[in-house]
Amino acid sequence: MHVVAEPCSGCKYTDCVVVCPVECFYEGEQMLYIHPEECIDCEACVPECPVEAIFHEDNLPDEWQKYIEINAEQSEECEVITEKKEPLADN
Repeated sequence: MHVVAEPCSGCKYTDCVVVCPVECFYEGEQMLYIHPEECIDCEACVPECPVEAIFHEDNLPDEWQKYIEINAEQSEECEVITEKKEPLADN
């Protein structure tokens, strides 16, 4: 499973969502989240993230381990996102 971590917070670039074949990204107020049961680990999103915020859970830095749970919780509460939008970082 892949996880969106701290670097996405406040940036919310959406380059990743347009390459996702299973539409597993969800949009929160400050960042994006990956639904753990929908992600197929294709890794298409990883090189698309300009702030390098997407990690496989096995490679997630220790200080961002809490994002595994945050992604799982928030992806249940947020709306799915499938199209590129203006990032927060540019506003």
